[in-house]
Order: sequence, then C-alpha cells, then structure tokens
Amino acid sequence: MPLYIMLSTLTDDGMETLHKHPRRIKEVNQEVEKMGARVIEQWAVLGPYDFVNLVEAPDNQTIARVSVALGARGTVKLMTLPAIPIDEFIASLEAAAEKGEEEGEEDE
Repeated sequence: MPLYIMLSTLTDDGMETLHKHPRRIKEVNQEVEKMGARVIEQWAVLGPYDFVNLVEAPDNQTIARVSVALGARGTVKLMTLPAIPIDEFIASLEAAAEKGEEEGEEDE
C-alpha cells in the first residue's frame, strides 16, 4: 500500500487540546483508520513541525481526503508527501535505465 509522510503542526487550539487531553493523538489515529488510512509510525519532534507521521493509504485521493478532514478541524496544519521506499525507488531507476538501454540510448 502506498506510504505518505504527514508533517503536522498544531495550531493554538490544537496545542490547547493536546495539553488538556494528551491521548487525543491516539483517538485521531483511530479516526484516520475510519477514513481509510492507517498511521504506521508517529513521532513528536522539535522544530517547525510537531509530529512526523508515517501513514499508509490506498491512493492519493484517500490521503488527500484525510488531510482535508483533519485540517478542516482548525487544530492542525498538515503537509503530506508521498514516500517511496528506497529499494523500490532504486529498482524503478534501474528499470528505467534498462529500458533506455533497450531503446538504444547510451549514457553520456
């Protein structure tokens, strides 16, 4: 299933909710599952983002819907990035290179 990195920054309202109800994070993860995606890993981080989430979803439309639904609450701002496992990325580059060689292209 496709993977996505979801970078989350809490708004003031989100920070207040988290302060009062720290377990809300786990509740939101369950809500994400009901929307058709699944949080695989999650880290609280320091810096411009508050959380880094590794999420799987069946397609871009599903993860976009999750992002819009969560963002519409006004408690979090999200940046969602498609993630390609490095071995798959390397294999795709190698396959493209082989295809280019088969078509008579040469390295410069």
